[in-house]
Amino acid sequence: MEFQRQQAAEQADEDDRPLPDLPPLPADPRWRVAHLPFLSAVSAALLLFAASIGFVTGGPSSALGAAAGVMIVTVSFTMSTLVIAWADTVRPALLMPLALFTYVLKYGALGVVLSYGVSTTWPGKNALGYGIVAGVVVWTAVQAWWFHKVSRPN
Repeated sequence: MEFQRQQAAEQADEDDRPLPDLPPLPADPRWRVAHLPFLSAVSAALLLFAASIGFVTGGPSSALGAAAGVMIVTVSFTMSTLVIAWADTVRPALLMPLALFTYVLKYGALGVVLSYGVSTTWPGKNALGYGIVAGVVVWTAVQAWWFHKVSRPN
């Protein structure tokens, strides 16, 4: 009994300790999504470029496939950015579980789309794959460039 009272007293003492100092949140949380307008503009330009290249090389089906590939990546990456920014603003402890859930959801959906696309005879399926690859490479490169530009001291 005495041991349990001693443990309860120690826990009460621990509960009274102040929380550790955490770095303050930025006054304006919009910095988390400040890159989205620029990335959306680059993605729109890439979508038009991919559709043009697809049309020239394979006709309307390839144009649609290439544009759809870029659009899939744009929507997927934008969704991830918004979910992560929201979780970080509301409760940072939710960041990892929600980010992982979002990635599992979007890559699961992408896997379904690609597995269906491989089994079809649609003539735009190769262009869809190229559009996805181009979207991932361009989005990743532009986002890396953006954050390098923003984080570099003047």
